[in-house]
Amino acid sequence: MQRISITKKATEIVQHLKSQYGDLIFHQSGGCCDGSSPMVFQKGEMYLDDSDIFLGEIEGVEFYMNQDQFEYWKHTHLTIDITEGRGASFSLEIPLGLRFLIKSRLLTEEENNFFNTTKE
Repeated sequence: MQRISITKKATEIVQHLKSQYGDLIFHQSGGCCDGSSPMVFQKGEMYLDDSDIFLGEIEGVEFYMNQDQFEYWKHTHLTIDITEGRGASFSLEIPLGLRFLIKSRLLTEEENNFFNTTKE
């Protein structure tokens, strides 16, 4: 069971970025720039620490979220999508005139029980 997924359109962009930059990492900080928008970086270019929570892997890319941000999203399933428009971040898709975004839904009872009784 996964807490995070990705749309087909966003998958295509991730694959394009992987072919251009190699290994990637997603991070959602809730801080400056695009706020709570997911950002993608070359792996090793994003400093992670104990305050970052691993939510899963999508298209071979690890996804982390800052624990403060996770408190707002912990009851939801997240889907990474892509839209036209230029975000205000350093995320790798920005020069393409695109930006990643999050779509969410509440966890089902089954998902909620799973995530509350297992270590992710």
